[in-house]
Amino acid sequence: MYRIGFVFTLITSFCCCVGCKEKKPELLTPWGTPMEQSIDSISVDMSLSDIVNNGELIMLTLTGPENYYDYHGHGMGTQYLLCEKFTQTIGVALRVEVCRDTTEMIQRLERGEGDIIACALPMYKRSGLLYAGVTDRTKGTSWAVERKNKELADTLNKWFKPGMLAEVKKQESWMLSTASITRHVYSPMLDRGKGVISNYDHLFQKYAPIARWDWRLLAAQCYQESTFDPKAHSWAGACGLMQIMPSTAEMLGLSHDQLYEPEPNIAAAARYISQINAKFQDVPNRMERISFVLASYNGGYSHVRDAMALAKKYGKDQYRWVDVGGFILRLSDSKFYNDPVVKYGYMRGSETYDYVQRIQARWNEYRGISSGAGFHVSPGVVTPQRATKKYKYHV
Repeated sequence: MYRIGFVFTLITSFCCCVGCKEKKPELLTPWGTPMEQSIDSISVDMSLSDIVNNGELIMLTLTGPENYYDYHGHGMGTQYLLCEKFTQTIGVALRVEVCRDTTEMIQRLERGEGDIIACALPMYKRSGLLYAGVTDRTKGTSWAVERKNKELADTLNKWFKPGMLAEVKKQESWMLSTASITRHVYSPMLDRGKGVISNYDHLFQKYAPIARWDWRLLAAQCYQESTFDPKAHSWAGACGLMQIMPSTAEMLGLSHDQLYEPEPNIAAAARYISQINAKFQDVPNRMERISFVLASYNGGYSHVRDAMALAKKYGKDQYRWVDVGGFILRLSDSKFYNDPVVKYGYMRGSETYDYVQRIQARWNEYRGISSGAGFHVSPGVVTPQRATKKYKYHV
């Protein structure tokens, strides 16, 4: 029995050795790729035709006004807008992956976690990169793709024209201006003598309790959003009296057909304010919380939380707007939006800060309260009421 077992083992071993010389049948994943092939190597070899077939191009970039940032739920930034134009020409969607620094961008590109580096990358000699696309010869910067992806590089080079940069900057400037909002400007007070603010006062009074706000505060916010024009709309898709985004409307159960109707629009905004208010229950003072909610309505909840994290880091009170407002402004400064405690990067802080300022001042006006000198970012550092003036701040 021992010899038979030995001979059987020997024969089995020999067969296995012979099998080693033969090509093993490939085990395939559900996507039809060999099981042994890593995801990284699959991604690195993605050609332009693969990207088109996949329907998505992955853009690696940095946060910042020139690169990419979230603006009212839309991507913004010169490099992002250019990359979006390119994806439109090849008929694919654009996905953005924000990196911390240049090193991370290059490493992720080489690992196949992205298709293109879309930012002003200095054109140093790097073995794994192929510079292509948006190129500024005077500054020595360019986009980059993985060196094997020559097809994508050639397509980028044929697509890009130097004049595109100025064209996109002009478009971006318009998008960030009030000129991009289509609306009729009405008076902020319909009848001061009788205390009538607008034609929609009865709706503010009806739905303000949902937000647990004074109805005049809701009216002040409405004027800031649309100047009481129910047909107001922006390039970004914000609609109606309270400038509600379609995605937000869907979340609130407001149909597209009702976006421009005053009552459903105001009712939905009150529900949305109530939801944001619930997220700031850690801000104990109700009056303080109003500023946090307004800032979130305009600039985004996550950015406000970033400003709170910065306030805490620098020894300020993260639950007082006088402190947090200063860091809302600082989120447009690379020193702060690149801080490790900041999770959502750059924001147009002056716009959001000014939004809160103006609504608070108008609310005081509607109540017959003098606004005085306005709000202050921190003791000894006064910020002006109007966004046209330059803000100053310190840490």
